[in-house]
Amino acid sequence: MAASRSGLPIALYALAATAFGIGTTEFVIMGLLLEVGRDFDVSISAAGLLITGYALGVVVGAPLLTLATSSFPRKPVLLGLTALFILGNLLCALAPDYWTLMIARVVTAFAHGAFFGVGAVVATGLVPKERQATAIAVMFTGATLANILGVPFGTYIGQAFGWRATFWAVTGIAIVAFLATAFLVPAIDAGSKRGWAAEFGAFKRKQVWLGLLMTVLGYGGVFTAFTYIAPILTEVTGFDESTVAPVLILFGAGLILGNIIGGRFADRSLMPAVTGSLAFLALVLAFLSLAQFHSATAIAAVFMLGAAAFGTVSPLQMRVLQQAEGAPSLASAANIAAFNVGNAGGAALGGVVIDSPLGLQALGWIAALATLSGLVIALWSWTLDRTLSTQPIHSGAEN
Repeated sequence: MAASRSGLPIALYALAATAFGIGTTEFVIMGLLLEVGRDFDVSISAAGLLITGYALGVVVGAPLLTLATSSFPRKPVLLGLTALFILGNLLCALAPDYWTLMIARVVTAFAHGAFFGVGAVVATGLVPKERQATAIAVMFTGATLANILGVPFGTYIGQAFGWRATFWAVTGIAIVAFLATAFLVPAIDAGSKRGWAAEFGAFKRKQVWLGLLMTVLGYGGVFTAFTYIAPILTEVTGFDESTVAPVLILFGAGLILGNIIGGRFADRSLMPAVTGSLAFLALVLAFLSLAQFHSATAIAAVFMLGAAAFGTVSPLQMRVLQQAEGAPSLASAANIAAFNVGNAGGAALGGVVIDSPLGLQALGWIAALATLSGLVIALWSWTLDRTLSTQPIHSGAEN
C-alpha cells in the first residue's frame, strides 16, 4: 500500500478528506442561521433547530446504518456513506422550504455518524497495532481542519453568495473525497461474518458501556463551556465581537496539536492516555474559569482548550474499539453517537448554569466537574482491567 512521508498509508488522508467535508457541513450552519432564517421566514430559534436535528441524526443514524451494513465489505460501505453525504448536501442546496432542509440535514447526519464509526475501524485496519490510535487521529484531523478552514470559509461563501452556495461547495468537496476513497482506500475485508448478533454482543461487556459513558461525561465538559465561548470572551473577558473569530482560530490550532499528541500517547499506552487526557482537560477547563478575566490568559486558555479537547478523542475512540474486539463496528459508531450526546448534554448543562445564580462566569468550573466525572469512570474501568486481567476480552465474559 502506498505510504506518505510520515510512513502512514495515503488511504488515511482520503478518509480525512471526507471527515473535512463532514466537519464543515456540521458546524457551518451556525454561521448561516440569519441567512437561512430570512430565506425561509423562520425565527432564529427555529433555524437553530437545524443544528439539533443534525445532532439527533448522528445519534440515531450512526448505530442504525452501521448495523445495517455490518456484513458488507468496508470499502463499498464507505463509498455508499460518502454518496449519501453527497446526496444530503445536494438536498440542502436545493431545499425549497425549511422542512426539506431539516430532512436533508438529518440525511446528511446519518452519513456522518456511520462514516466516522466505520472509518475508525477501517483506519485501524490500515496500520500495525502499535499505530492504530495515530491512524484514528489522522482521520479526525480532517474534522479539526474543518473547524479552522472549512467553517470560516464556508460561512464567508454563504454570506457573500448565499447560504446555498456553501452546500454546493461542500458537495464538491465530498465528490473529491468519494473519488479519493475509490482510488486510494484498499479493499479491507468482507465485513462481519457473524452478523448482527456479534455486533450486539459487544454491548454485553461492561467495559464497552463504561467506555461510552466516559465519552459522554468526559467530552461533555468541552461543550458545557465551548458552546458559550463567544459570550465568555465578549461579556467576561471584554473582547470586541470582531475579535472572537481570530481567537477561535487558535482553538482550531489547538485541536490539531491535541489530536496528534493524543493519538501518539494512546499508541504508547492507552489507559494512561485516556485518564491523562481527561485529567488535563479538566485542569484546562478549571484554568479557563481563572483565565477568562484577562485577555492574554483567556487567549492561552482557548488554545489549551482546543488541544485538551481533541487530545481525548483518539484515546476514547480507541478504548471502545479495544473493548469491542471482534465486533467493533457498531461499538465504534455508538461512541461517535456518545460524543454527540456529550455535545448536546454539555450545551444544555451550560445553558442551565447560565440561567442559574452561578451565571456565565461559572461555566469553566461546572465543565471541569463534568469532565472529572468522566475521569472517575475511566479510573474505575482501568481498575477493572487490572482485576480481570486474566480474562481475555473476547471470551464473552461480562467484563
